[in-house]
Amino acid sequence: MASLVWLPLPASASLLHLAGPVPEELGVDQGHLAPCATPAHCAREDWAVADPAAAFERLLPAVLALEGVELVETGEGYLHATATSRLFGFVDDLELHAAPQAGVIEARSVSRLGDSDLGVNAKRLARLRQALQPS
Repeated sequence: MASLVWLPLPASASLLHLAGPVPEELGVDQGHLAPCATPAHCAREDWAVADPAAAFERLLPAVLALEGVELVETGEGYLHATATSRLFGFVDDLELHAAPQAGVIEARSVSRLGDSDLGVNAKRLARLRQALQPS
């Protein structure tokens, strides 16, 4: 008689991998991140800070601490990372941009697939916003 063995998935594994296409509007265009086409699966915020470059550097550890995050690109005041959900492997794109001329950090998190993110992208940005608060 055959028996079933339960093997738990590691924290980084998912049952599926629903990546979807990489959005074309990623990156900084004319000094800004793209707006959200719809708030149903995208969150976009500007955070006023005294020193955008220093705030940007403070955010890097907070980004790396988010579950399922992998850095894709970092450069002069710009970060692109992906966040993969644990269960189904949905991929979201996270972008941060230090805009010194505006005195802000621009933040954008967008799902690649689906009509709704169930608030996941807004929650991700809220966690990052907390990292900017004085300790």
